[in-house]
Amino acid sequence: MADTDAYFFYVLLCEDHSLYGGFTTDVAKRFATHLAGKGAKYTRVHRPVKVLFSQGFDNKHDALHAEWAFKHQTRRRKLVFLADHGVRLPE
Repeated sequence: MADTDAYFFYVLLCEDHSLYGGFTTDVAKRFATHLAGKGAKYTRVHRPVKVLFSQGFDNKHDALHAEWAFKHQTRRRKLVFLADHGVRLPE
């Protein structure tokens, strides 16, 4: 599979220590869009500072499902998900 055909679920850490989950075909480009204030409404207010996690999928459906599942968890469960994937929040 070519990189251009990949779909990604990603998690951003925001300045206020909130977490934002999203979907894209290019994580670096999407993060730059968020930084420029042209991404999601949420990241215009809660400025992103770092990509904490990204996971590639073979198809759009699975990536969107991962995003949906992440967004519908409590913060505590989101932190468990990240820890289970080897991600620790900066202190």
